[in-house]
Amino acid sequence: MERHGGPEVLQFRQVEVPAPGPGQVRIRQTYAGVNFIDVYCRTGYFDLLKPPGVPGMEAAGMVESVGAGVTHLSPGDRVAYACGPVGAYTSCRTMDCELVVRIPDWFSDEIAAAGLLKGVTAGFLLHDLVTVQPGQHVVVHAAAGGVGSLLVQWARAIGAHVIATVSTHDKAVKARQLGADDVIIGRGADFVEAVMEITKGKGAEIIYDAVGRDSFDWSIAALAIRGHLVSFGQASGPIGEKDIGALASKSVTLSRPNYGHYTGTSALMRMQSERLFDGLQRGLVRIDPSAVYQLADAARAHDDLENSRTIGSIVLKT
Repeated sequence: MERHGGPEVLQFRQVEVPAPGPGQVRIRQTYAGVNFIDVYCRTGYFDLLKPPGVPGMEAAGMVESVGAGVTHLSPGDRVAYACGPVGAYTSCRTMDCELVVRIPDWFSDEIAAAGLLKGVTAGFLLHDLVTVQPGQHVVVHAAAGGVGSLLVQWARAIGAHVIATVSTHDKAVKARQLGADDVIIGRGADFVEAVMEITKGKGAEIIYDAVGRDSFDWSIAALAIRGHLVSFGQASGPIGEKDIGALASKSVTLSRPNYGHYTGTSALMRMQSERLFDGLQRGLVRIDPSAVYQLADAARAHDDLENSRTIGSIVLKT
């Protein structure tokens, strides 16, 4: 992309990929994940990409060559990453070896690219930011989406009563299949009324909200006394300025986590990815097959993501 803007700024180009330097690996990528953070990079909302440049934070493939000093990875190893710096929308990439994790034999490249970033996100939202407890009422907005679908499954496996919100009947079916106890279509006043009915007037202990502007106030209204709102995205637009005093009416708390603060070192990323791999192997969560687009169709993938035309994850076949 040569400038910030809409999906149309994503242009398919040929670029030179450097050989790996000391401490680096060159990866022949097979799939790159598409995430909403890529949209924020493309529009310039997040200051992660100063054009010209290549977006994308997640991909999987095979190590093609290694630089001096790399001892824990070898050519032929299957690897993935889900972190900055951006630049994943490419068929070949040179990365610092400490940013890359080896993926298990049973974990396909497509699923790794579709689910590593989202799965790691769901893991730290449920286990590190707050600790979901059995019996709690947990609301997951956008429950049929990439992170939302994993939050539903994992919270349910913990023993929470999961209330999913979705935008369409097709997505409601998906949320039920994922294990949601209750499904609500829409996020306005009817959503608050439904949550209060489900919880017998108490409200939800935890709400996970990646929607942003269109759901924030309703999420606050649907919380229980001393409930917690995890605002981790803004697919519908910026939330804007809010009066923190409004939280006092029910002593609710609010957090806005940053992915990089939970994955910013090799040790943290290794811990987060191993927790995801363990959850997958134990059957606590599954990552369903994704919507696959060709790398040259990245603009169309972004347009579909922004307009809620997809269910689950999106990958680019590189």
